Amino acid sequence: MLSLEPSESHTTCARSPGAQPVEAAAPCTFCYSIHADATPGVMPRVLALFAKRSLVPSRWVSGVHEPLGDRGELVIDLQVDGLDPQASAYLARCLAQLADVRSVLTSEKGRA
Repeated sequence: MLSLEPSESHTTCARSPGAQPVEAAAPCTFCYSIHADATPGVMPRVLALFAKRSLVPSRWVSGVHEPLGDRGELVIDLQVDGLDPQASAYLARCLAQLADVRSVLTSEKGRA
């Protein structure tokens, strides 16, 4: 079973080859870009996936772009700190299964 609790062994970003060792590696921020039909229930369902795991996105930007028919496309860009890579991947798979979600793009960035 996959644990969604941060693990000390998995909360750091990988350093690039040849990088100088540091006393403590910077924590990672996991970024998600969710593209969905612009329906009223999408944002609460997305937020619920994080809330039920006691996670609060550190950044959330959303808007309706490129009108598609009557509704348009809702794009949600959010960032979450404190996950390990496996938990982040699991959340991305859960997001992709939500109703009206078309695609989920993910990335990872280190913080200074």
